[in-house]
Amino acid sequence: MQMATRILFDMGRILGADRLIPVASAHIDGCLYHGDSGVDFAELLVRGGGRVCVPTTLNVGGIDLLRPEYPAHQRDMALRLMKAYIALGCNQTWTCAPYQDGYRPQTGEDVAWAESNAVVFANSVLGAHTNRYGDFLDICAALTGRAPHYGLHVPENRKATVLIRTDGISERLKRQSVLYPVLGAWLGRAVGSSIAAIQGLPSDTPEEYLKALGASAASAGAVGLFHVIGVTPEAHTMEEAFAGIAPAVTLEFGSDEVRSTRDSLSNTDGDTMNLIALGSPHYSLQEIDRFEELRADRELKLPVYICLSRLVWAILDARGQTAQMEASGVRFVTDTCVVVTPILPQPPGVLMTDSGKFAHYTPGNTSYGVRFGSTSECVETAVLGRVVCDNGAWQ
Repeated sequence: MQMATRILFDMGRILGADRLIPVASAHIDGCLYHGDSGVDFAELLVRGGGRVCVPTTLNVGGIDLLRPEYPAHQRDMALRLMKAYIALGCNQTWTCAPYQDGYRPQTGEDVAWAESNAVVFANSVLGAHTNRYGDFLDICAALTGRAPHYGLHVPENRKATVLIRTDGISERLKRQSVLYPVLGAWLGRAVGSSIAAIQGLPSDTPEEYLKALGASAASAGAVGLFHVIGVTPEAHTMEEAFAGIAPAVTLEFGSDEVRSTRDSLSNTDGDTMNLIALGSPHYSLQEIDRFEELRADRELKLPVYICLSRLVWAILDARGQTAQMEASGVRFVTDTCVVVTPILPQPPGVLMTDSGKFAHYTPGNTSYGVRFGSTSECVETAVLGRVVCDNGAWQ
């Protein structure tokens, strides 16, 4: 407890915080194995009698605990790390999307969340207050129930300064899920860590679309919070989003930006495809239902890796769906994901994904080539065993 408090105090001073404030929950990214030092730190906390004092969820780990077949050292160390965080009292969620598993902070509530997509979702879609906490500030906050008071914990720092106009995008395209990872990738590159308010999206934009937007923006840039005017909880109106102050910058997201950003999410345009990777962030029940609707009981010629939480997997299994989907060619990945754990077949080939986050991280983390497409394009490519591209959807 003393060590965690010292770390928070010193980091808060460096970050310009005036005090430590209580937090209602934490989400831990440090449970993902990146090297032995992370294991040493977590086990030191356990030996010191550490115990979280607020509800604390765990991000993906370094192995799929339901199918732990990995190189021996990585498997052993990843498992030690995961066990250490369990011993500290964290909930065994093992998901990058805890907000889908019932862990949803209230609007205005201060929390200490790590994992970039979870942070941007908590801030933007739920209206909670958190900074982008990283390893190992996240567990220090969970142990003490405190976080430095700076950044997005401060209400006046949450107002938008950049206005994004979408007048050049058709209403039909705005209602398609495939637009939102592209918008997110463009947004992250365009605004960095600035706070943007997006104007012109449908007032009933689904939560799944906002999830994809935020995950892509947080990967391509340093976005911790965005507003969608008329949709998200701190932007019912433009005046509320900007606190009555005129935008410092106005940017246009139109057809040219859509095309160029969409194309940048792929690093290959060949016809060869080895597999499909879905679920970054982890697929929700709604997204799996949509996948199954598109698959329509057809067999898959290419394997489809779907990353999801163990809770969502358990619900599917209780429905009797997992065996049937696996028989068709689906390969479920729980507790982790394919860009942080060596799950994909070797040597590397080319994969297709509907995730802006997967598109961003796949080449560097897995050496696979990547092609971005809609969920429908991914399904049809898997069913037919060749690349299917529907350019008409982007008109």
